[in-house]
Amino acid sequence: MSNSSLIISIDQGTTSSRAMIFDESGAVLAKSQVELNQIYPRAGWVEQDPVEIAETSIEMAKNALKSIRADAKDIAAIGITNQRETTIIWETNTGKPLSNAIVWQDRRTSEICNRLAEHGIADELWTRTGLVLDPYFSATKMRWLLDNLPDPNLQKRAENGEIRLGTVDSWLIDQLCRADTKNARQDIPHLTDVTNASRTMLLNIHDFTWDNDLLDIFQIPEPALAEVLPSAGIFAHSHPSTFGKEIPITAVAGDQHAALYGQACFTRGDIKCTYGTGAFILANSGAESHAIFNTAASETPGDPSASGMLFTPAWQIGGSRAYALEGSVFTTGAAVQWLRDGLGIIADAEQTSDMAVLAGENDGVYMVPAFAGLGSPHWDPNARASITGMSQRTDRNHIVRATLESTAYQINDLIQMIDSRLRLSRRDKPNNRIIRADGGQTRNPFLMQFQADISNRPIEVSQIDETTALGVAFMAGRAAGIWRSDRELSELWQCAARYEPNMSDTERGTLITGWHEALRRTKTNYKT
Repeated sequence: MSNSSLIISIDQGTTSSRAMIFDESGAVLAKSQVELNQIYPRAGWVEQDPVEIAETSIEMAKNALKSIRADAKDIAAIGITNQRETTIIWETNTGKPLSNAIVWQDRRTSEICNRLAEHGIADELWTRTGLVLDPYFSATKMRWLLDNLPDPNLQKRAENGEIRLGTVDSWLIDQLCRADTKNARQDIPHLTDVTNASRTMLLNIHDFTWDNDLLDIFQIPEPALAEVLPSAGIFAHSHPSTFGKEIPITAVAGDQHAALYGQACFTRGDIKCTYGTGAFILANSGAESHAIFNTAASETPGDPSASGMLFTPAWQIGGSRAYALEGSVFTTGAAVQWLRDGLGIIADAEQTSDMAVLAGENDGVYMVPAFAGLGSPHWDPNARASITGMSQRTDRNHIVRATLESTAYQINDLIQMIDSRLRLSRRDKPNNRIIRADGGQTRNPFLMQFQADISNRPIEVSQIDETTALGVAFMAGRAAGIWRSDRELSELWQCAARYEPNMSDTERGTLITGWHEALRRTKTNYKT
């Protein structure tokens, strides 16, 4: 094979490492994937082996190349997309990790967050970073590593740049650029992009630089942190020993940011939703950062983060930048898994669409899947799942239908909030009304139709399910000169299925009212 316009996307996720190869038409030529081990040392702790993260990612890229009989000379660029917030510490010279990675789900730093909250920094933090004060993000993980690893000189070594702190993207760049022998070297680049840096709680998202005041608050030495670059451009070159020839790394982006780009959501108001174990919804909010804070502050005086939405850089490509509003729903597909493994009322997820149709209607039955608490916009970690409205007529089809409907209701609540924050209305451009969807649950026709009905918006399901890998391939190709504009990429995006809303306003209003009552009864501040 000889085609130097191919792109490798390394997609390093929480549960697996995968690599995909795309051509200049955006078509998938190869895919290789392997599961990643999870480590649970204590309740609330989640770790992974950094060496396994790097080795599996590189091995999957090699496997993908081998499967199409390609080699490094056929590849124009590498793009890296990754699980966000997961934090790694390693030695600058040797590239050896000093501990397991602390995964984004890990809750061990809750007490650090509580102490900081008592000092009243939450509002200032949100204004600078767009994030809420939560163990989810990387800064408190970094602080924990510096405080709790056995080396008593770790803080000093960090100040001297002898160790590195970073997210998974920085770790992968480091390992791709080292020789197989892993001889000690000080010239290995330590790099990240604006999207991953923004998830640390240390980046000022208005000027895309590490915030000195936040570095002081968390006592994180800047010499230990990566240099922040745009999402597309020349980051580094892989070492020749990695693939047999050096390949430029031309794009890096956090997974959800990459998915937004892969869904061609290039215009303010464009929305994508990734349906998986949970669901992530991101909406392009345009090129300006301060407007969203002014809107939030005017609507919720004294508590700009009260909307429960996060605000984040979507990407930076050249001199162009975009921001996004983000909402995280903790439990969607995981609720269907509970129907199978917990209740035993289904054999597999594919049954649920037909069962929901057989129910006919929800008959007043609502399920609030707060198995891990409630995420955006409620941020209620102590809420627990509930099923309300059951009668003697209720059967397993109603339970299945209520479970699927709960995903659509949760997404709809976030869509309404996004419309309010971005001042969008039904009079806005038609494309701003579409929800572009990807992920496993998009294969459920009942759910997709109900999402269109309850949100009163068309749903477009992407032809390529792996929009995270596609998005970073698009970015890498832009930097490598394969594609020259977002318009070209928009023309490459393909729709596999479209669902049009077909529900009366009266029925929609009644269903949403019932959902909000079930939600009210489930939240921990519920009062009769």
